Amino acid sequence: MRSIQRTLDRGTLAAVAAACFAVGLFGVSYGASTIAAGFPAWMPIVMAVTVLAGGSELLFFGIVAAGGSPLAAVVAGLLLNARHLPYGLSAPEVFGQGWRRMLGIHVLNDESVAFATAPGDRDRKRAAYWACGIGVALCWPVGAALGAALGSLVPDTAAFGLDAVFPVILLALILPALRDRTTLRAVLVGAALAVAVAPFVPAGLPVLIALFGLVFALRPPTSTAEVAAC
Repeated sequence: MRSIQRTLDRGTLAAVAAACFAVGLFGVSYGASTIAAGFPAWMPIVMAVTVLAGGSELLFFGIVAAGGSPLAAVVAGLLLNARHLPYGLSAPEVFGQGWRRMLGIHVLNDESVAFATAPGDRDRKRAAYWACGIGVALCWPVGAALGAALGSLVPDTAAFGLDAVFPVILLALILPALRDRTTLRAVLVGAALAVAVAPFVPAGLPVLIALFGLVFALRPPTSTAEVAAC
């Protein structure tokens, strides 16, 4: 922890804390809504610790609550989590080796990857990744447990707008990267695709379909030398 504090500036630490706090709030909504759907209190907590993927967990409980089979819910969750494959390929140097690598892969999530791919040297990226990854791994289950405990009292926490905090934090994290025109073009195409297909496909799939926007981030060779190098 001291190493992380020495490596990261106050602004980055504050951003990590804000992201983890937002995840915790979202976890409260998740835990409460799961209990309201009729699931036992231990289920969202165990899922939060072992799966540690909010979107997949919400999709799983949503499908089962709607009458779908658990197998279909698991397959849908795995499909949604397929986005973690390009996540892992985008920042392989932050995981470390041995048991640290296994733990690092477990705490891989949207927020930690956003910090790991932000501008900076390798030490800063690694410290930011671990700080956010461990923070989320703690705040998400704690939020789920609190939400499960309060579920009978406040069954609709979404009415307080807690679910809006999570995407706002992620948007703030990626804004600096949008200064690059190629990145901005890919993001806009991906966002347009996600919005267009959202009414017609199951929840979670628009995020995966948005990955097709990455095609527009590919830059064709601009010189004879580059063509030869390819």
